[in-house]
Formats: sequence, C-alpha cells, structure tokens
Amino acid sequence: MRTLVSASALCAVMAGAAASHSSEPQLFAWPVACELGTTCFIQNYVDHDPSDKTLDFRCGHRTYDGHDGTDIRLPDLDFQRKGVEVVAAASGRVAYMRDGMDDVSVKVVGKAAIAGKECGNGAIVEHGNGWSTQYCHMAKGSLSVKPGDSVSAGQALGRVGLSGNTEFPHLHFTVRQNGAVVDPFAEGATKGECNVGRSLWQPMASSAPDYRPTEIINAGFADRAVTMDEIEVGDIRRSLPGSHSAAIVAYVRAIGLQAEDEQAIELRSPQGQVIAEYRAPKVPRDQAQYFISAGRKRTGSAWPPGTYTATFILSRRGAEIERRSFQVDIAQ
Repeated sequence: MRTLVSASALCAVMAGAAASHSSEPQLFAWPVACELGTTCFIQNYVDHDPSDKTLDFRCGHRTYDGHDGTDIRLPDLDFQRKGVEVVAAASGRVAYMRDGMDDVSVKVVGKAAIAGKECGNGAIVEHGNGWSTQYCHMAKGSLSVKPGDSVSAGQALGRVGLSGNTEFPHLHFTVRQNGAVVDPFAEGATKGECNVGRSLWQPMASSAPDYRPTEIINAGFADRAVTMDEIEVGDIRRSLPGSHSAAIVAYVRAIGLQAEDEQAIELRSPQGQVIAEYRAPKVPRDQAQYFISAGRKRTGSAWPPGTYTATFILSRRGAEIERRSFQVDIAQ
C-alpha cells in the first residue's frame, strides 16, 4: 500500500518565510511517544530521487515518489485508539494548527473530501534560524496547542491519528529550513544523493535508529482465517484460539518487502510436529506491506493442550534476513 501524503495547505504557510541562516544544524527529538521497532515503525522516508523513481537516504526504496517527510506508523488502529502522543521535536513557537477533521481512511471518504487538507489535523512549529517542523494526520480533537503558543522539546502537541490523506494511523513529520525540505536522517544531501549527509536526530534519543529495509510489524495467532483489514483494525489480537476453537491460525505482516523476496510460515504442535505451513510465491514487486498466514482446522473434539509455536522466515536473494518465532498456549 502506497499512501500519498501532501501537506499543501499547511505548507502554504511557509511560503516566502524569511529567516537567518545558521552554520549549526538544528537537532530534533523523536516526535512520537513510542518505542521504535516495537510500538511504532518507520513506513516511509524522504524521497531523494528527483525523477519519478524513488530513493531513500540509504539508497533503498522505503519511500514513494515526492514524499517529503518521515512516516511513523503505529502497528494498528487499536494502538491509535488508546492514544499515542505526538510531541514537539524541538522548542519553538506554534505557527499554524488545524483540528476538527475526522479520523477516517481516505479509502472510505475519497480524496475529493480532503482536497486542500491532505495533511489532516496538524501543526507547524517554528524553531528559529529558518527551521520548522510539521506534524500531520493527528487525531481529531487532540490538538493541545494554538498559534502563538511557545512549546518546549518533548511537549505534547496532540495524538497520532488517521485524518487527511492516509490509510493507516501514523504521523507524517516534515523538517524544513527556509521553506526547503530537509531529511532529518541526511541533512546536506542533495537530490539524487544517498548514503551522505548528517543526522539531525539528538544523539541520546531513541530517534536515531539503524536503517532497516524490512520490518515485521504484526505477528500473532487467531481462531479463524485472517484478513489484512482485521490486522489493521487490531481487534484480531483479541481473537486468540482456545481448546475448542474451530481453527488455529498464525499470521505475520511485514513492511518494506522487495521484489523476489520469499516468505514462509509454519505452525508446530506442542509435540513439535508441523501441523500447517505456507510458502508464499516470490513477491512480484516492491511492496509497502504484505501479510501471510498458515493455519489448521480442528479435527478432534478439542485441541491438545500445550504451547503452539509459529515461525516466520523472510529470505532475500537466497539469504535469510528475518526470522520471528512466537507462541500461544492452549489450556486443557
């Protein structure tokens, strides 16, 4: 899934802004109150390619054409409903904010309904020396600041939402200097360049992650066949199999898959026997996200008690690059 994020309405505020230059770069704290790699993940980076192709700061393709920010996504909508704070990445003054847009996927409302408001609910914070940060797709009614307010680094601005031009809950975070987009992972890199530039993330923050071309964002068990929509909603995590469930199904969703990637998942009984497995066809092209599952229907009066183990393996160009094992206990 490729989600276009345009912040044209909020970006217009920055047009023509004049500010002094500084040789010292602005440093930023992580703008979401989450644990990167566990409760949030980077879905897309800034696009460095000037053509209609894509290039992220590490010469990969974890972005899409024209993307001007960093997309920090939550694992599912259940996390979003519980509330995850968006915080100011640096001290500054709120220059603009918008609230009141519904938290609903653009697949439901259509792009015409959000035209000119693609950023959804959000804010722009100015930090001096021409630096500013923009926060998009925040939750309706969550904005806790207004234009003119002074904010400190780490201060809550609102919560991650699903407003504007998006299909999944995430924060679209854009850094600018004098109105020009800056990649916080590679400040100083020009269009077409990768593996150059310097990080603008604070050195002691959890915001300077190792670049991961592919990540697993969901893994679990269910008592029935699973769909992508059910994984995204998050309720499927509460449909765990029990001793009399009609089936036991293991599933995994990963992001950043590449063409020709190979995926396999197997499910083992408490005695270690393989009771279900699935080897997916090679991924035909780069995929923003992909899920696979394997399961078995109950044939007896009840599932044998014990620990059932699933193992997911992702291989790229013949080498294993990801392996995840996870378990579920079935009581008598």
